[in-house]
Amino acid sequence: MAEIVLGIGTSHGPMLVTETEIWGARVPNDKVSVHAWRNGDWTYDQLVEARAGEGLAAQITREVWDERQARCQANIEQLADIFADARVDIAVIVGNDQNEIYRNSLNPAFAVHYGDTITNYEFTPERMKEVPPGVEKSLPGYIPAGGAEYPGCPELALRIIGQAIADEFDVAAMNAMPRPETPHAWGFVYRRIMRDNPCPSVMVTVNTFFPPNQPTVRRCYKFGQSILQAIREWDSDKRVALIASGGLTHFVIDEAVDRTFLDGLANKQFEPVFALGEDIFRDGTSEMKNWVPVAGAMAQLGLEPHVMDYIPCYRSEAGTGNAMGFVYWR
Repeated sequence: MAEIVLGIGTSHGPMLVTETEIWGARVPNDKVSVHAWRNGDWTYDQLVEARAGEGLAAQITREVWDERQARCQANIEQLADIFADARVDIAVIVGNDQNEIYRNSLNPAFAVHYGDTITNYEFTPERMKEVPPGVEKSLPGYIPAGGAEYPGCPELALRIIGQAIADEFDVAAMNAMPRPETPHAWGFVYRRIMRDNPCPSVMVTVNTFFPPNQPTVRRCYKFGQSILQAIREWDSDKRVALIASGGLTHFVIDEAVDRTFLDGLANKQFEPVFALGEDIFRDGTSEMKNWVPVAGAMAQLGLEPHVMDYIPCYRSEAGTGNAMGFVYWR
């Protein structure tokens, strides 16, 4: 039986892979976008007015940004050290796609990659035209110069698919990448947590972002338990890590939601998270659903969570930005 030796939850947003001097580059886009916050849709100006009493202007100085970036980077390096120390043979990485390899023409709720190779090639000029404003400078944080190919783990991936079907999850199966880039949720893990020296891995994708087929938080929790069962029944002596990539609340930060989520994770009691309601988990905040399968697996396994840090990185007085979280289970 394979042994699960490590769980990791990490944020992966562009603010983590860019200098603080360009953290404000997406604010012009924030100002013209409609944002999901507190079960509603808000313009930038409405958010500024609604959050006027929170003192967010003091959160968006260069001094604060530099301090919070330093904390984030220290946590990422610590997670990378923990990963290296665990001597992991295989990693199962749960993340979401943001129209990087899928399109609206075909976007599965859950999918598992069972191919031999995971490709992470640099963007073509045509592909660069699709990149949202302010994101292009972050791409080297997810794709190494010259691109890369990473080893998959078909044997474990096929077991995960088979167990999911047995547990009545209708997962999509892919033996090659639909597009040649690795989504940034995985690129961040390969580059930063695995330090560009990745072990074989299984890509598990969750459609957190795009209607109409996002799985619910409760469904994601149960899916994690199915993944756990597949790993535990795999006739192998491999040491396995489960890694969640994404979150926490963004593109509008909501510290109350983050605290509820992290408390549920720490207490291994997710009913308060389920009670938040599906409408909370929209836009970037939906990436918390990447953490939920790992949390569900770890709770059933009995491994204790270690919440290393929670760092809300605001970029505007509207509360836009990305709340960063870093957790591990040993």
